[in-house]
Amino acid sequence: MNYKNDFPLLNNHDIAYLDSASTTQKPQVVIDSVKQYYENDNANVHRGAYTLSVETSEKYEGVRAQVAKFINAKHPEEIIFSKNATESLNLIANSWGLENVKQEDSIVLSIMEHHSNLVPWQRVSKVTGAKLEYMYLNDDFQITEEEIKNKITEHTKVVGITHVSNVLGTINDIETIIKYAHKKGAIVVVDASQSIPHMQLDVQKLDADFVVFSGHKMLAPLGIGVLYGKKELLSKMSPFLMGGDMIEYVYEQDTTFASLPNKFEAGTQNVEGVIGLGEAIQYIQKTGYENMQKVEKELLMYAREQLEKLDYVETYYPKEIEKHSSVISFNIKGVHPHDVASILDSVHVCVRSGNHCAQPLMRYLGMDSTCRASLYFYNNKEDIDRLVDGIQKAYNMFERYLKK
Repeated sequence: MNYKNDFPLLNNHDIAYLDSASTTQKPQVVIDSVKQYYENDNANVHRGAYTLSVETSEKYEGVRAQVAKFINAKHPEEIIFSKNATESLNLIANSWGLENVKQEDSIVLSIMEHHSNLVPWQRVSKVTGAKLEYMYLNDDFQITEEEIKNKITEHTKVVGITHVSNVLGTINDIETIIKYAHKKGAIVVVDASQSIPHMQLDVQKLDADFVVFSGHKMLAPLGIGVLYGKKELLSKMSPFLMGGDMIEYVYEQDTTFASLPNKFEAGTQNVEGVIGLGEAIQYIQKTGYENMQKVEKELLMYAREQLEKLDYVETYYPKEIEKHSSVISFNIKGVHPHDVASILDSVHVCVRSGNHCAQPLMRYLGMDSTCRASLYFYNNKEDIDRLVDGIQKAYNMFERYLKK
């Protein structure tokens, strides 16, 4: 099946779009849902007693219930809408971290964390005096069980872990990490931004304490994110943002806060983003994760085979295909990634170059940056062929300088 037909931008441009880890393209049904909202449903939620506002509020809350079911949360009020995964992680660090982490505690992260799940915990560490530690990788870009047990101890208060690395494509064994962290009395924050576009997530089966993700990486509009948290944890946390709709009563000198989930959703929300997220989830469910994964695995294997034929290219991903999601980081030896990405752009191949908001990981790996091609189910082998041809062109342009 040609899934590209569902995505207007991919039909309107002659490009090989290989940057879905940054943001996915949007199917027509999602675009239509946002247009429909503004043409027929636009009203502020939780504010008006008139029919339009009430009906829009019901649709907004309906998506909350839909998200809860999608990730198998126990209660709809465990779903908090945010701007993106970054805001969700900052909420957790500020509202849970600063209130619960003490000087004698440790915070454990993986070295492959996106800055969004690293910088907020640096701040918590500095404010509280807690120790910040990292789980490092083996030669195959994976966290070993030994490393997990060495770093997560009785002193660990919180563990932050990305489900899938946005640089290496490594699929982390979060089930083992969560189990071991709980055994030591720690809570676990899972960044699912790079996993939920590609695989089913069951928060109850995982027993995750907090899970975050961004809608725009899973076919939804920009500017909408999700925070899942266990109800017993969220209930005890103070709000991160203060203002309208997150209050119960306001007096001159004091305020009482609304119950979940409103307590964490101050101000006017991105209602059209929520509506679009609901439509994106429906699209994913209709397409089916199994069908998406079948396409992506075939493409990933093909891309790996083609790139590994090029002896002037270095690749950075796990050897085992089952541990590798749809991200391929690579470099042409001796050529700056920005130059490679610019040359690829000249042949209409879209990849990202840079440190991918993971500077500590880059330093650990001994490099500054990489090119990154990230696949999704709307890609095909022609996109991979265009990538490989573009890499060959880039190499040919620099070859005479590299051999000196």
